[in-house]
Amino acid sequence: MAKRFFLIVLDSFGVGELPDAYKWHDEGSDTLGAIRNHQNFNCPNLKALGLFNIDGVGGGVSSPKASYCKMSETSAGKDTTIGHWEIAGIISPDPLPTYPDGFPPEVIEEFEQKTGRKVICNKPYSGTEVIKDYGREHMETGALIVYTSADSVFQIAAHEDVVPVPELYKYCEIARAMLHGKHGVGRVIARPFTGEYPFTRTANRHDFSLVPPADTMLNLLQKAGYATISVGKIYDIFAGSGVSESNRTTSNTHGMQVTKEIQGRDFEGLCFVNLVDFDMKYGHRNDVAGYAAAATEFDEFLSKFLPDMREDDVLLITADHGCDPSTPSTDHSREYTPMLIYGAGIRGGVNLGIRPTFADISATVLDFFGVGKEKTSGESFLKEVQK
Repeated sequence: MAKRFFLIVLDSFGVGELPDAYKWHDEGSDTLGAIRNHQNFNCPNLKALGLFNIDGVGGGVSSPKASYCKMSETSAGKDTTIGHWEIAGIISPDPLPTYPDGFPPEVIEEFEQKTGRKVICNKPYSGTEVIKDYGREHMETGALIVYTSADSVFQIAAHEDVVPVPELYKYCEIARAMLHGKHGVGRVIARPFTGEYPFTRTANRHDFSLVPPADTMLNLLQKAGYATISVGKIYDIFAGSGVSESNRTTSNTHGMQVTKEIQGRDFEGLCFVNLVDFDMKYGHRNDVAGYAAAATEFDEFLSKFLPDMREDDVLLITADHGCDPSTPSTDHSREYTPMLIYGAGIRGGVNLGIRPTFADISATVLDFFGVGKEKTSGESFLKEVQK
């Protein structure tokens, strides 16, 4: 029977501050802790798998169905790109560049010259607030709204009636080609919006990421002949490197629908899923109620997904960083992430403790398929959990 590995990243679903959280001013952050007592949170499947048995979380069950641990981020950062890269086997010792005072004049001037459009804003900003504050000026002048955040991102917002989506993507490609070396931001992000003031962001967001600096587990699996199926923004995060099939999604709901459809297919390899709404819609907007409801929706998805797993399937649930919706900050938080691994061939109730790096996931995935990890980082925990 074909071996299939479903790796699902709940984007920003942290489980408590890392010891070095103070370096990022994230002391006290605990994304799961912020939502678990909300009335919208009802996650019996995650509880049964062992989410609350993870060290330091509390409230676990006597016989977890999955094996579990919490994972430390070794890379110097707390953003989506290096979090996913580390999950896939690349540790980033140096942080990607950030711009708390906006991008330097030479970057903006070159971008304006190459696009033929002026730039407005050029500050760290909330994505929903920036279109309220600059959207009308953009509509009147055609200038591009360029902004950043605490993450390593160059974001370009434009109204779809002023700058059609394909044109906005072209501008992002121009920025991506410019931004390398010392200005090599993790992602250039298209942020189209529509409607009348105060405007609404659309589902046509698109990320243009740096190409990973070395082979990841995706490349190694692909070279070994296995399918590498992306759901959500995985393709974008890895700039398509090592991905054999991309499935773009518009929401968590859509991402789970696509993942369930893929579960019904015959393939051999990895299905790598990112559910972005936890982070984008709820964490960054300090929406505890929405985040808790999104966790409940995912748990309901598990009610349908778990019974249909095949004998040789493995499911691993994790996250890439935190984004505590209950703190004053609207940025990512430097947190441990959860790891739950489940399948007919996986023992339940094995506490793997605290793993030193997200990259142990990559090593485990490669071990599952019998593919050598070559220069990728991490140590497999497969033998500790296999029946």
